[in-house]
Amino acid sequence: MSAFPFRHKLIALAVACAFAPAAFAQSADKSDNVLPEVVVTSAPVDGIARNASVGGFSEAPLRETPASISVITREQMQERSIRTATDAVKYDASVQNSYNAVGLSDWFAIRGFVLDQGASYRKDGMVILAQAAIPMENKERFEILKGLSGLQAGIASSGGLLNYVTKRPTDDPLRSATFEVRERGTIYSSVDLGGRSDDKRFGYRINAAAEDIKSYVRGSNGERQFVSGAFDWRLSPRALLQLDVDYQHKSQLTVPGFQLMGSEQRIPTGVSGKTMLNDQPWSRPVVDDSDNIGLKFEYQFNDNWRTTLQANKSTLRRDDAVALSSGCADITATPIVTPAGCGNAFVGYNSNGDYALYDLRRENDKRSVMTTQAMLQGTFATGAIKHALTTGVSTLNRRDNFADYLFDFVGFGNIYNPVYYNYQLGATNPVRLRRKDDEKSVFVQDILTLSDRLKLHTGVRYTQLQRDQFNSAGTSTRRTDDDFVLPNVAVVYNVQPTVSVYGSYSEGLEPGGEAPAGSTNVDMVMDPTKSKQYEVGVKADLNADISVSAAIFQIKRANEYVNSSFTYAVAGKQVNRGLELAAQGRAIRDLMIGASFTALQAKAEGTGDYQIEGKRIGNVPKFKSAIYMDYALPQMPAIKLNAMWIYSGSKAFAPNRDIAVLNKEVDGYHVLNLGARYATKFGNTATTFRFGVDNVFNKFYWGDTSNAFGGYLIPGAPRVFRLSTQLDF
Repeated sequence: MSAFPFRHKLIALAVACAFAPAAFAQSADKSDNVLPEVVVTSAPVDGIARNASVGGFSEAPLRETPASISVITREQMQERSIRTATDAVKYDASVQNSYNAVGLSDWFAIRGFVLDQGASYRKDGMVILAQAAIPMENKERFEILKGLSGLQAGIASSGGLLNYVTKRPTDDPLRSATFEVRERGTIYSSVDLGGRSDDKRFGYRINAAAEDIKSYVRGSNGERQFVSGAFDWRLSPRALLQLDVDYQHKSQLTVPGFQLMGSEQRIPTGVSGKTMLNDQPWSRPVVDDSDNIGLKFEYQFNDNWRTTLQANKSTLRRDDAVALSSGCADITATPIVTPAGCGNAFVGYNSNGDYALYDLRRENDKRSVMTTQAMLQGTFATGAIKHALTTGVSTLNRRDNFADYLFDFVGFGNIYNPVYYNYQLGATNPVRLRRKDDEKSVFVQDILTLSDRLKLHTGVRYTQLQRDQFNSAGTSTRRTDDDFVLPNVAVVYNVQPTVSVYGSYSEGLEPGGEAPAGSTNVDMVMDPTKSKQYEVGVKADLNADISVSAAIFQIKRANEYVNSSFTYAVAGKQVNRGLELAAQGRAIRDLMIGASFTALQAKAEGTGDYQIEGKRIGNVPKFKSAIYMDYALPQMPAIKLNAMWIYSGSKAFAPNRDIAVLNKEVDGYHVLNLGARYATKFGNTATTFRFGVDNVFNKFYWGDTSNAFGGYLIPGAPRVFRLSTQLDF
């Protein structure tokens, strides 16, 4: 089935269901018992989340969860005009961009570990594909679990999980529209519609958005359309069925990063955050068509026991294309053509800024992942000990179909003086099944209340994985067939009713990294390996308005890197040790504040390679902070001001052992963002105007020093303005 017919069907389904409540109400038997009203979980008036679901198997208070978790609520996303996950993670200092190139996906690292785009991103707890940008319009909140998630997720990055919680139908009618302009004339619009049938048995939530994209990088233009529907049916007083569907089409010319220069491998200077290296006449956009369909059934046996059955399918179709500046030699020639002053033919520019230009394309990629989960949850007591038990099974089936990249040399360019070529695009390579994963898990968790103050969290997950990888000819190149036991134990002690301390030990399953471009085993995915984490933390509600937390942790996982033979390999351990501090709440009646601080040491140990042993891991700042505030003017409460200050310390740039030994360090940076909001009414329509400016002082900085795709430096965004209007009617 092609993407466009699916989109049309999805839009038709969403519209039909939006108008279904009246018809449903007329046909429903009024004498039937109905479930109690489904309450859409939301933040309190102050907009601060008190609960999250990402730390376990159901929603729980943050203060009682033995893990470091942060949450961005829908209210906060509205107030801060958050349109992407990249905007959301700015508020958590433990999250770092990882090859967040303009026009591509939102890719992150948490606690210094890059998230796997096919395992570490979740929607309502179920795996979704993150190779394309994930829409925020239909998300109720955005949850960040920092650290290992072996019990909750099985295979996932050691850094943690990002969980997108879907908006659900509202009990009261909801009608909201938003219009926004920003950057060089980007135009954005969205609608949010919700409500229930007269008898409350059927509910709907419709979200849609359209965007004409004109990025701050001139030439990186594009467009996006999104539509989603979330529906609830109360089948009986004890049974609830939920369905959600969404579709997104996005097309945009992507902006490549920069490489080091010359034999001394120096960091480029004199470039701008608006520099576009993908501006050839034959440049083509990256085109993504992604969709998700999720189904959830809940049944309450009695007051103590319930079951949940859940399934989700995530699909991505992509045409990938870029005029790529890579290295400073024609590596497709035999022998390789290496100009004078070319320090590294594969991963660095010439000392004068010259680079080799390639046509890098592949079309008709199709990736899909289907996940299911069945859980039984209940409470009981054995003597004086109370138990909260969760047990269940889950499956994951992943299929990746793609081609080898077309990698044709076009000519030489220069980062300071563009060179344009009349080049005829050729046919791309054929698509085949390249990866197949089948994962099965059994898990159990028991939270034992040993006393009024002491709880013991115990759990274990058993995971079986079968993974097959194939080359472009369809021949098997790697087979993984293994099973893993992932234990988790934690103790939570309430020092006072509003203060808890915890200690935890957990094991996770790193999915295995993918060999980058330029390596001898390019595109090969390494076998999963176990990771281990120790964490101690404290969480406290200082009063009804302010919450604080602190955590100290150590994580060890297999160290993956490009070795001296240009082979992506495993050697030793990557060891990350850190301290996290966070605070959020109402300092005084009219002032909301928040702060996040992370100090992190990340290095390689036990590698046996003197060039990387003990060296800093790339793209990990030693210290990062985010401080933000919202202030309502006492005399004019309709006006609210906001500000955010981000600081990041220096980072190493070390995509392979040759660069690691040079100890290349990228300077830290400060960024200030400011904004304002004005709320009023026109007749019966509540209207909110918002204005914001990011990077107020237009400071140039390197936002990413990513190891991805052989290693690239990506500038942060320059000064960007935005103006929006929200209508609630």
